Amino acid sequence: MRYTARWARRLRSDEGSAAIEAAIILPSLIMFLCLAFAGGRLVTSGSKIDAAAEDAAREASIHRTAGAAQGAARAAAADSLNDQGISCASTSVSINTGGLHVPVGQVGTVSVTVNCTVNLSDLLLPDVPGARTLTSTATSVVDQYRERGDR
Repeated sequence: MRYTARWARRLRSDEGSAAIEAAIILPSLIMFLCLAFAGGRLVTSGSKIDAAAEDAAREASIHRTAGAAQGAARAAAADSLNDQGISCASTSVSINTGGLHVPVGQVGTVSVTVNCTVNLSDLLLPDVPGARTLTSTATSVVDQYRERGDR
């Protein structure tokens, strides 16, 4: 009787259950936090890339020639990304300067597309790709009464 009573008490005891619960819940909690960090990085990087595209489009729209506009837009995008602390694994900037070729008196636009590959590999998430490419496009109006350098 004494042996079975001791055995019954041991079965009803909850010693060690906290460790088992922690072993089950902790990996899920860590994975959730890592996913939240990855999502936050993508959202903040996306808004900063949007700002870089807007800066580049505005810079391109104030130049008179397509060549000057393209060089200025690339420099503005790079400076904006650098100033905001974004380090892209790879960056590409596409500039459409067609609006600089319209005759004076007509409205033209310049558009810039910025592609930035954001690194996620440092978050150590299993089954999550190491990088994600974010794209942003911005358009800026060219002053319709400003002289253009080439048509």
